Amino acid sequence: MSARWLLLVMFWTVPGWAVPALVGPVWAQQNVRVPLEEAGRTVQLAAQLYKPATTTGRVPAVAIFHGCGGPGQNTARMAGLLASWGYAALSVDSFSARGLKDVCGRNWPTQAQAEDRARDIDAALAWLGAQGFVDPKRLAVMGYSYGGGVALLHALSPGPSTARAVVLVYPDCALADAMGATLTVRQPTLFAMGALDDWTPPAQCRAVIDRVAKGRELVETRVYEGAHHSFDALGLPLRYLDGVGNRSKPGGCCGAHYGAHEPAWKQFVADVQAFLAKALAP
Repeated sequence: MSARWLLLVMFWTVPGWAVPALVGPVWAQQNVRVPLEEAGRTVQLAAQLYKPATTTGRVPAVAIFHGCGGPGQNTARMAGLLASWGYAALSVDSFSARGLKDVCGRNWPTQAQAEDRARDIDAALAWLGAQGFVDPKRLAVMGYSYGGGVALLHALSPGPSTARAVVLVYPDCALADAMGATLTVRQPTLFAMGALDDWTPPAQCRAVIDRVAKGRELVETRVYEGAHHSFDALGLPLRYLDGVGNRSKPGGCCGAHYGAHEPAWKQFVADVQAFLAKALAP
């Protein structure tokens, strides 16, 4: 991994709880643990819980899953926004309990590792549904990049899920290549992508959507013109990362562009707010 990439990881994967509130005050933010049974032992996944300042009855909730660099400013910012909109938000750290920091280098996560991580989603949804202030019938999943690919696997798998809606943010759609020629979507699903993304290209997601034989009407797509991967990395100029794994390239290696695009970010925020308001309506 290049020194330049290491600096980027240090910049962008600052833990969410170390980031000042960027969207106004976030009330009742706290560290929590999400238990997960794995290989005969209980893994305690670290997570940050964001609660709305005021609640009337039980509130809807969103479980957030980070990309290959771990939880960072983008997931913390979105969790704060969700809380300001009246949702509980649970930003889950899939890495620290497993001794991982980032997996963005040439050893890009395998299909099997992504499928294993999908169980984190079930654990997080179960944890949220058990909280007295959360409406267990109004749960959503939001995944970024690699985490978006994992959320896609979870959403397309035939097993039961308590998620009522899914938001996939520049997701690694290539992970769904192994799921067969015919797919089923069971809940409203929003794909949010940058038109110029060469790390997780929109074309890969379009290919997945084209294979949806049941539930196609539940799929919404937003492609933001002029935007690359991590268009929500506010303050980070566009640059090329030559040392990152890239599933869209032959052999899964290497290199991709990465950086903020503020117009895309603003439209994305509006799109997510509207989508969740509709999908998680009482």
